[in-house]
Amino acid sequence: MSLITRDPERGARLVEDDPWIELDTDAPLPAAGDVVVPMARLAGVGDVPGRLGVRVDGSTDPEALVAALPRLSLIVVELPKFTDGRAYSLARLLRDRHGYDGSLRAVGHVLRDQLFFLYRCGFDTFDLAAGKDVDDALKAFEDFSITYQPAEDHDQPIWRRRRA
Repeated sequence: MSLITRDPERGARLVEDDPWIELDTDAPLPAAGDVVVPMARLAGVGDVPGRLGVRVDGSTDPEALVAALPRLSLIVVELPKFTDGRAYSLARLLRDRHGYDGSLRAVGHVLRDQLFFLYRCGFDTFDLAAGKDVDDALKAFEDFSITYQPAEDHDQPIWRRRRA
């Protein structure tokens, strides 16, 4: 699997290999490595060999994750279809209301047209939908040079930034 990451200091870049091991609900923990477990398994996971991540869908109530946030290094959010915007709201709530500062990954039906907006909501890693052009997707972060409303990349609206 190839991932795209977005770091404000380094810009968009392609990561060839995903270091995380995704586990099913009943799969045993590996002896080493970073693991991602489904939400249904999160409460029962004790010590893990490396970092811990969880896989959720956009309809997940962020309150259900609050107790585990200090343990989580990665939250993988499934986007089931292009028109489902719940993942955007989940990302904003996790970042703004609950102070989550780990990695947020968008997976599933992730399209080039969504990348810039997903990033503005708090996602920093993206797994494109199958068959999508990675090189074209990397250019998505350059589509807009000015943003008007506050988000992850700017905490002030443009009129306040212009006054400063």
